[in-house]
Amino acid sequence: MRSAGAVSTFGVYVHVPFCTVRCGYCDFNTYTVGFGEGAEPDTYAASIERELAQATASGLTRVADTVYLGGGTPSLLPADELERILDSVRRRVGVRAGAEVSMEANPDTVTPEAARRWARAGVTRVSMGMQSAVSHVLRTLERTHRPESIPAAVAAVREAGMDVSLDLIYGTPGESLADWEASLRAVIGLVPDHISAYGLVVEEGTKMGRLVRTGVLPAPDDDDEAMKYRLADGLLGEAGYRWYEISNWARPDEDEADLTDACDLRHVSRHNLAYWREGEWWGCGPGAHSFVGGRRWWNVKHPRAYAARLRAGESPRAGEETPDAEARRLEHLMLGIRLSSGLAWADAGASSGGDHLRDLVSAGYVSLRRGGVAVSMSEVCDDDRVVLTLKGRLLADEVTRRLAFG
Repeated sequence: MRSAGAVSTFGVYVHVPFCTVRCGYCDFNTYTVGFGEGAEPDTYAASIERELAQATASGLTRVADTVYLGGGTPSLLPADELERILDSVRRRVGVRAGAEVSMEANPDTVTPEAARRWARAGVTRVSMGMQSAVSHVLRTLERTHRPESIPAAVAAVREAGMDVSLDLIYGTPGESLADWEASLRAVIGLVPDHISAYGLVVEEGTKMGRLVRTGVLPAPDDDDEAMKYRLADGLLGEAGYRWYEISNWARPDEDEADLTDACDLRHVSRHNLAYWREGEWWGCGPGAHSFVGGRRWWNVKHPRAYAARLRAGESPRAGEETPDAEARRLEHLMLGIRLSSGLAWADAGASSGGDHLRDLVSAGYVSLRRGGVAVSMSEVCDDDRVVLTLKGRLLADEVTRRLAFG
């Protein structure tokens, strides 16, 4: 059974695992070389087509509200392969009129001709990994692009008629507060439709993880990252962007000035918002996860094994599970509290009898809202919303734990 507050949207996610280099901080399921038929950029569409054929043969009847090509670097795919993938999604699954179709791109792969081809294929939104506007920070992250390539990439996407989203990372070893401010001001100056800002997490098993463990690089500092998040929220807010998820801000259009909830803005990532609102999605590609009908499953991770199974007519699934009611409750709290729409009092308060929520309000971690207007504990009702404050956003995991367990 789905949680209260879950939405009925359906998305298709296509994982494209290819990169020119593997960045030292990255722990995503990515690979830098091809692995034979169906497992390299110029033959990859055939594997996705086979998986989508299995999906429809298994009884999938949902039509996609959103499509997202992530990775890896989807922009490394030849344009005809990308077109073939999106055509297959339309033929096998169906895509609603006005659907958001997003793809991720590295700035150094974006050209005017490529952007025009993506737009003709049906892409409506390009999310670029800018990460920083400071050269030494990009070098530490082992990014392949230069800061000066960003404006031309943004212009190419915009001129092709697609929305532009730019991703930033803060907390890189050696990044000063002035460096971070320079990146923020650079991204604001490009006036993208959407901005994401993520605190660097050093993962075990990555090159950066080894460098930090051996003392070659300093570990990210929690206080430094908190200061940088506050700076981001302040500067982005001054520039007119509104936060709708802890790490995401969208630019309102002129006719959206009076919208109470930033989740309703036109330029939010509708595909990602559906994840946070517990929608359903089918994930294609090596390592991709899916959630349909209360079940989760995930594919084998290696591109060669993924392609081989599909060529043999076998399922690429590596495992599956059905979350129980308690797991779904915890997920509902964890995801919902991240959003500017927050959680209904009936959900958040009921999980702790209200006492712990009162403590969170008193400590300034959450506020109670009704139609965007603050209300007090004495007048709260079940339909009112529990929303993270800026202080609470900095400690969202702790807030979630206290909501869930007291």
